Amino acid sequence: MRPLPDLSIRQLEYLVAVADAPSWALAAERVGVSPSALSQGLAELERRVGVPLFERDGRRRRIRASAQPAVDHARHVLGLTGDLADWASRLARGRAGRLRLGMIDAAAVGHHSELVRAFRVEHPDVDLLLRVAPSAPLLDLLISGELDLVVCVEPPVRIDSIDTEPLLTEELAVYGPPDGDIDTPAAWGPWVLFPAGSHTRTVVVEALARLGAPLDVAAESHQPEVVREMVRLGSGWTVLPTIQAEHGDRALPPGRPLTSRQLVLAMRRDSVRDPVVDEFADRLRQASTSPAPSRTDRKSENRAPASTRRRSTSRR
Repeated sequence: MRPLPDLSIRQLEYLVAVADAPSWALAAERVGVSPSALSQGLAELERRVGVPLFERDGRRRRIRASAQPAVDHARHVLGLTGDLADWASRLARGRAGRLRLGMIDAAAVGHHSELVRAFRVEHPDVDLLLRVAPSAPLLDLLISGELDLVVCVEPPVRIDSIDTEPLLTEELAVYGPPDGDIDTPAAWGPWVLFPAGSHTRTVVVEALARLGAPLDVAAESHQPEVVREMVRLGSGWTVLPTIQAEHGDRALPPGRPLTSRQLVLAMRRDSVRDPVVDEFADRLRQASTSPAPSRTDRKSENRAPASTRRRSTSRR
């Protein structure tokens, strides 16, 4: 069996600091060492790994593009080590537990708000931190060890350090201005969509392309309330989860079903987790097996006068 390199956690911490900081001096400050100590530690890391990790850029050194797997490994190891240290600290102090939870807005406000509220009430001694953000930033925080559990849109590619499991499928529908022709995809647009690079945007663009709808994007926003209001003002068309578009005081009239997105539960692979993390994950799994409100029920909640609605009678 090939011997493994003898790498220290401190050396991996140095590598991540250099990858994230704009300069080596600032990286050294962040990890609490001198620039020379940082440089020596990284030189030793490079020697133990056995391949070049850095290259010269004038008088500066920077991480090679080919060294990205080493940086990813360092982040994963630091995240797992942080899990272990936190668990040991809480156990030693007899604390009840900590849950650092990340959710996209549809999950936090629409699907699981009552679950989060009930968990807080039943576990007053649990330190529960909820962060609401788009899927990609939440997964980055999960990988780095800053979150324990994430509910997000299924990532378009597999992430080696993360395990995901399906929770629920959300219907996405097309919404247009009151005078828009909802029956003719070629007439749709311009669009107000989630920003490029978001997981939902990828799903939406693929679905629109299958219908032959033009993709003229006039504006972008991560906030569904902003997107919804721009449609109400006649600024463009959009695609939103029905739970965000057709609920609330300023709900849109029922849209035309377009496609769906998969929400998943994501956790770091093989991490040492607080028991409360696993308990909350179990509650999410149980909630995902409960029947969701039918689209007919949702439409009856926010039914607009027939004169202000135009929608297709076909379902995709």
